[in-house]
Parts: sequence; structure tokens; C-alpha cells
Amino acid sequence: MATGIREAILSGEFVPNQRLVEADLAERFGASRAAVRAALLELANEGLIERVQNRGARVRAISLQEAIEISELRMVIEGLCAAKAAERVTEDGARLLTEIADDMRAAVASGDVFGYSRLNERLHREIREISGQRTAAEVLERLRAQSVRHQFKLAMHPGRPAVSLPEHLAIIDAIRARDPEAAERAAREHLRSVIRTLPEADRSRPHGNGLAP
Repeated sequence: MATGIREAILSGEFVPNQRLVEADLAERFGASRAAVRAALLELANEGLIERVQNRGARVRAISLQEAIEISELRMVIEGLCAAKAAERVTEDGARLLTEIADDMRAAVASGDVFGYSRLNERLHREIREISGQRTAAEVLERLRAQSVRHQFKLAMHPGRPAVSLPEHLAIIDAIRARDPEAAERAAREHLRSVIRTLPEADRSRPHGNGLAP
């Protein structure tokens, strides 16, 4: 139940400040009102929705300042994951990262913004997997969900792929070289770049959601 609502929020089907009516959700997902209430409570704890007195629940809107704060937290946690990935990467893992790097180069060269963003998200996911930091991965997934619309704006910002590509390649190179300090430094620099660009990207109003920076 919570998974279905969460996916609708992440895909942009449910937009910020949209009311979530229990009866409508119960009908859509074929669930009881009690199951809907439990799902909404779970999503409220994740920061995806908020309860409004006498008005039920609505999708929580994340401000630019909060998106920046989330990115600052990501900078620390993703730096940790990159460092741990550099310590633990196997030959198979290194080959996989190399393949992703090649695909990212090709996507940027061809102007495939959506393909590049999907690869971007895959890269971050693979780094978390290689790192073995399960708790960090859970925290990062929650933070990503909260700021997904700002991430989409950033991904669609003109020229952003050409900026983020070398940042991602630096992370990959450091992990493949098994250099934890360089990997953490590269991951942090990537997130600093995200933070610098967020205010400018936030002024644009693309539609949709679910892409990565």
C-alpha cells in the first residue's frame, strides 16, 4: 500500500500539496481505509506527506532551502559510501562501474538527458551496493525520495550533464583505483556542485519528476 503511494509521488503523478483522500486511495489500490491510514502514517514518517488538521493528508512540498540541507547531508553520507566502495570493490564491481562510465559518456555525447539521468541514478545505487553500507543506503533512499522534484529540475538544467559527467567519472576512477580518500573527496565535490546549482535550477519549472542529478 505505502509502496504504491510512494511510487505515485516519486513519478510525479501525485504532486506537492495535492490532497490524498483516504476513500480515493482505498478505491484505487483496492485496500481498506485502515490500510490506507497505516500507509499514510508510514509515508508521513518518511517525510513524503504531511497531515493537515481537519484536512487530512497531502503530498509534502520541499522548499529549496530544505533541498539544499538534504544535499548537504547526502554529501556526507555519499562520501562515506564512496570511500567504503573503494575499500571493498571487486574486479567485477570495477568492471560494472567502467561499463556505466562508458554508457554515461555515450549518453552525454548523444544528448540523451533522460538516459544519462537513469545511468546517474544507477551509478549511485551501485556505489551504495558495493559499499555494503545498508543503513546509509536506506537513509539516502529516503532523502532522494524527499527531494526528487528538485533533483528533476537539476537534471533538466541546461548543460548540467556536461558538468556532472566528469564529477561522476572522478568518483568511478577513485573507486576503481581503490583510493578511499580520493573517492570520498570526489563524491563530496559532486554534491557541492549540486548545492551550488540548485538555486539556479529551482527557478526553472520543468514538468515531471524522478530523475537524478
